[in-house]
Amino acid sequence: MTTAESYAEFGTREARGVSPTYERLALAASRDEELLALVGTLPPAKRQPNLLFGVVRLLGGPVDDPAAFHDFALANWPAIEAELRARAVQTNEPGRCAVLLPVLAALPQPLALLEVGASAGLCLYPDRYAYRYGDHLLGAGEPVLDCALTGTAPPDRLPEVVWRAGLDLNPLRVTDPADVAWLDALIWPEQAHRRARLRAAAAIAATDPPLLARGDLVDDLPALAAQAPPGATLVVFHTSVLYQVPAPGRAAFNETPDVLPHGALPEPPGEALHNVLSLDGAPLAWTRTHGQAMSWWG
Repeated sequence: MTTAESYAEFGTREARGVSPTYERLALAASRDEELLALVGTLPPAKRQPNLLFGVVRLLGGPVDDPAAFHDFALANWPAIEAELRARAVQTNEPGRCAVLLPVLAALPQPLALLEVGASAGLCLYPDRYAYRYGDHLLGAGEPVLDCALTGTAPPDRLPEVVWRAGLDLNPLRVTDPADVAWLDALIWPEQAHRRARLRAAAAIAATDPPLLARGDLVDDLPALAAQAPPGATLVVFHTSVLYQVPAPGRAAFNETPDVLPHGALPEPPGEALHNVLSLDGAPLAWTRTHGQAMSWWG
């Protein structure tokens, strides 16, 4: 896929119906030859639309007007390029816990959670959040994670978590204002509810920070997993990281069918981008990228 095609796909499959601002910006960028030429000088992993848009937002640039975005990007490209090369998409969306919960609640308790690609570790607290599946409310306090669930009954309990750890090439700290500012910049413009959710989840994590280790999800996973307490069910998971990992490192994990193919999957519910939820390699459900919906078939 060319860079132009990846921006067009981001606009039509990921942003459409979720962020009109990013849909409009991504489609304009897919036709912007000057911008594409600059982006094309970067390594492939640094050309992602949400990385570029997040960096421009972090630097105070405009994203609501494609023409103004174009002018800002060309005028400030050295600063933008430096940030693009130094940063990665580390969207730490606690809403994804809503699609993990049906699996986590059904496992033998208690749990030891280990997330690869953990960012700041906000998805390591599924036991501390509240959830709303239609009319079914589970848990108390903030944040409340909404998820449209079909195909199975909502979970009736929260998991018991006795250990939580994360592995990331560049762990972020919720106690560091600069790291939180980057997480905020990665949230799409219209989504005030996600910003409120980020603040609430970060406040929870800051009172009991997880163990976050710097390392590779293949090479450094065994040593970190060995620290999990005996007697707990060790759950190694990720929420959306494998698309950034070279193919040889994906073997034990699952993402969208384009990243790690599965055979004989049912048709996804709509044209929007969906991920596949799986347990021990067995696919169970289609999920939306920020945990806002889940269609269960397993």
